[in-house]
Amino acid sequence: MKNADTTIDTASNFAHGVVDKATEATNMAVDTISEKGKELKNSEQRLMKEASDYVRDNPITSVSIAIGVGFLLSKFLNNR
Repeated sequence: MKNADTTIDTASNFAHGVVDKATEATNMAVDTISEKGKELKNSEQRLMKEASDYVRDNPITSVSIAIGVGFLLSKFLNNR
């Protein structure tokens, strides 16, 4: 009976170790993804500010670009 108890304890300890390692790996992945998400959000905010500043500083160029892109998109999408 003692041999069975020892085997059960060994298996239980092994299972707990596996679960602990999986939990640690999952937590590390979540932390990494969270950090990358923050970096992406900061990049997005910086790019939006730069684009906004460009449009504010160059309104005629910005409108011209928008009209040109709109024209090209309409030509491309109507040919489909």
